[in-house]
Amino acid sequence: MTTYLVPLVLIGGLTGTGVYLLLERNLTRMLLGLLLIGNAVNLLILVMGGDSGNPPVRGRTSHGQTGIADPLAQGMVLTSIVITMGVAAFVLALIYRAYRLTTVEEVGNDPEDSRLVQLSSTDAPAVEEDRSEPAVVTDADAPAELDALPADPVEQA
Repeated sequence: MTTYLVPLVLIGGLTGTGVYLLLERNLTRMLLGLLLIGNAVNLLILVMGGDSGNPPVRGRTSHGQTGIADPLAQGMVLTSIVITMGVAAFVLALIYRAYRLTTVEEVGNDPEDSRLVQLSSTDAPAVEEDRSEPAVVTDADAPAELDALPADPVEQA
């Protein structure tokens, strides 16, 4: 089996561009990155599927080919196309919803993450745990204070 260099370079270029776009903060670019990575995976599956050959139908020949083409690679690519389309539709719906709520297509910093980064960057003294008393073990069958159902009055008596 011969490996052709052009499809492998194309797969690498599509994957690299897709990862670059996926790391952007713009949601539309993230979607385009997902689509490029999906197409790169489809090309990779087809390249790894092997050489072309006769159709996998009994009694059919194609241009004097001697071997039979592997139908698994084609079936996997069709499945991958459907999955990529579904993921793209889901991400597109998320983009539309985020744009309708915030009217901004850029993903901002999460305030909680920013707060945690500030806390970790300050030199706060480490909190030591008090290990002198054992942890209180509660009965899982007993009703807790925040249970939705009230406690059974028969059990309390």
